[in-house]
Amino acid sequence: MALKNYKPTSPARRGLILVDKSGLYKGKPVKSLTEGKRKTGGRNNKGHVTSRGMGGGHKQKYRYIDFKRRKWDVEGTVERIEYDPNRTAFIALIKYADDELAYILAPQRLAVGDKIIAGERTDTKPGNAMLLGQMPVGTICHNIEMKPGKGGQIARSAGAYVQLVGRDRGMVMVRLNSGEQRYVRADCMGTVGAVSNPDNQNQNLGKAGRRRWMGIKPLTRGVAKNPVDHPHGGGEGRTSGGRHPVTPWGKPTKGARTRKNKATDKMIIRSRHAKKKR
Repeated sequence: MALKNYKPTSPARRGLILVDKSGLYKGKPVKSLTEGKRKTGGRNNKGHVTSRGMGGGHKQKYRYIDFKRRKWDVEGTVERIEYDPNRTAFIALIKYADDELAYILAPQRLAVGDKIIAGERTDTKPGNAMLLGQMPVGTICHNIEMKPGKGGQIARSAGAYVQLVGRDRGMVMVRLNSGEQRYVRADCMGTVGAVSNPDNQNQNLGKAGRRRWMGIKPLTRGVAKNPVDHPHGGGEGRTSGGRHPVTPWGKPTKGARTRKNKATDKMIIRSRHAKKKR
């Protein structure tokens, strides 16, 4: 999809740059694959704000996406490519040979009428899903599982992809967009191709209101608050907020590493923070 510029008929239109969605399906989603979505405004079950910056926005329906791709050896046809308000990528409606319908993440270069299939080993063409251990080394893929049968967790956002760079003792080595290299079990599923809508990052929303339509509220800077409200607050005149930037709860931020030991750390071959060797 290309980017779309607008004539500067108003201040909001002057800098507006959006993804051209003229090629997407213009109707409503499949009712059996959707569910009503209730807004939280960032509040939990006690009414306390636990996620700041959320509120308002247009009413949305949640679309059920098949992240597992475990319907093996049944060919499907792409009925249409749709917009999904719940994610940055586009989604594709698939009609299988047994007339079952499902939504999947639409990869780049997938068009209406294309045939796709999932299985233990398939052709390496966009939209086909197979076990990572059966993919050729160098394959670009997305929607990668971290546990067999759990469903894809890695590389699901617009334009994201993972490159398979090697195999080793029942594992495959993959390189992520961040530069991190890690092991993934060879019996995990992955889908060939990169995720659709790579121009999502090049959009310019043009005005604050368009951001509010998406359910995102503005956040006040810490240095503009009082000391009771934020560690950066207070002070005579304008201040920089101190030497060590922190969150409202005192946790280091803006580059400081706060990741604790995770169960999957042993799967990381090369950290995304490691300096590139020339």
